Amino acid sequence: MDWLEHLVYRNGHFLGIEWGWWKVIGWLGNVVFFSRFIVQWYATEKRKQVVVPAAFWWLSLVGSLLLLSYALFSQHDSVFIFAYAFTWLPYIRNLIIHQRHADAQLGCSGCGALCPPKSNFCSACGVGLKTLPGKLQH
Repeated sequence: MDWLEHLVYRNGHFLGIEWGWWKVIGWLGNVVFFSRFIVQWYATEKRKQVVVPAAFWWLSLVGSLLLLSYALFSQHDSVFIFAYAFTWLPYIRNLIIHQRHADAQLGCSGCGALCPPKSNFCSACGVGLKTLPGKLQH
């Protein structure tokens, strides 16, 4: 077990890394940014079609801002800074589009599924939808 201890914690460094607050923020940014892959994969497998949930865009935004902060305040590396300087723009735009779409969806009174705006039929149960201003009728 001495070799394992040496591998994990050596010379005052956990996993051979000199830790500090900015290092924790950088690693947290990596973990958050990577977790969006798992969220998108899960949502796609659950629906059996390609899905990009809002959580994917939130994780992208938070992860990229954490990594940008790490690059700006810890690394001072212009390449690293530029890599994350503008990535937040499409993430915010996609969140806005997602919210507008969610606000415009119709709720099916037959099965409760949310249907895209201007749908004639529920995509989950096939029930015909008839929309009136502010109302959903079957």
